[in-house]
Amino acid sequence: MSEFFGGEGVDSRSSNILQEQIQQQQQQQFHWSHSVMDSSRVSTCLISMLLIVYGSFRSLNMEQEARERKEKQKSESMTNLLTGESIEPQESSLFFEGKFATLDTMHALCLPLGASVSLLIMFFFFDSMQLLFAVCTAIIATVALAFLLLPMCQYIIRPCTDGNRISFGFCGRFTAAELFSFTLSVSIVCIWVLTGHWLLMDAMGMGLCVAFIAFVRLPSLKVSTLLLTGLLIYDVFWVFFSSYIFNTNVMIKVATRPAENPVGIVARKLNLGNSFKDPPKLNLPGKLVFPSMQNSGHFSMLGLGDIVMPGLLLCFVLRYDAYKKSQSQGVTNDPSLPPPKGVGSRLTYFHCSLLGYFLGLLTATVSSEVFKAAQPALLYLVPFTLLPLLTMAYLKGDLRRMWSEPFITHQPTKQLEV
Repeated sequence: MSEFFGGEGVDSRSSNILQEQIQQQQQQQFHWSHSVMDSSRVSTCLISMLLIVYGSFRSLNMEQEARERKEKQKSESMTNLLTGESIEPQESSLFFEGKFATLDTMHALCLPLGASVSLLIMFFFFDSMQLLFAVCTAIIATVALAFLLLPMCQYIIRPCTDGNRISFGFCGRFTAAELFSFTLSVSIVCIWVLTGHWLLMDAMGMGLCVAFIAFVRLPSLKVSTLLLTGLLIYDVFWVFFSSYIFNTNVMIKVATRPAENPVGIVARKLNLGNSFKDPPKLNLPGKLVFPSMQNSGHFSMLGLGDIVMPGLLLCFVLRYDAYKKSQSQGVTNDPSLPPPKGVGSRLTYFHCSLLGYFLGLLTATVSSEVFKAAQPALLYLVPFTLLPLLTMAYLKGDLRRMWSEPFITHQPTKQLEV
């Protein structure tokens, strides 16, 4: 009897241990899925995708408006030449709408090298140059944030103004909406300098993302591939291998290093320390930061380059989708570009790349949770956006055209009839 009861006790203890192990595994799985679906990670994913979509469509609209404005000016100049009236000079704009910067092959090859040099400068000389970094960042972010806020300001001021431009001498002529957006942007940046709040820093970073995507052009899939591949190598090296050379993770060190507040530096130099309280240190807007609503003190961070660089590719394919749609509708009558057909005719390149970007972000999030360490986001974003795009372009027969000269219309050769 004793052996029987003893054996039953062992079985009960082993079953309890087994149940505890199962419960711990279930709790770990629940904690892992809960961490992946944390509010900070979800916010980072949604905001980054919205910025790319908004920046791409705004870039496309700016290009169409610039084309329409050029045609209108051309027709007006022809009318003025016929009537003999003087031609009025073109009015300048605060945001230089219609003037885009196009990256070529040399830019794509040199950009990762330039980014590495900039990273090293900020790593070694941050303490001595932090005032310069903070001031330059604030100025650039002010203009970018004004560009981001301009449509909202136009919507607000439209009932109160006739749209005429106000002259500021040699500075140019600007609309009331442009002045309002610029004033609002300056106010936000000033409040950020005084408070250092993460939400204002994110607003400035969003403006930088949208402005960069809207004004920078990738001319072909070849340049896009070179640029993203080089930046992938850059991101992987500085996140994974820089610690072996510099004894610290250079990328994380620079991204999370706060700068001295310019107000505090100026106050100390002017001996005004008693009049001003110690202003907070500033995290420069080179990243988006979202705190968690579930875990106090936890936050998710995504570099602006992880939004901008894939965003340039998505902006490129959106422009190509619009160009191909105009070709299929017979707008430009280019016989070398047939109407879309075959595999995935309803699925546009923009949809494919945007879905790939989402899957890349999801994979990067899961990887950071599995390895419990910061991950180079471009390691996952570049393959998930670029490889499906290349495959889809090959299956639809557009790869050769997108690779070299996607937007050049080939005029049909005129043959003499005998």
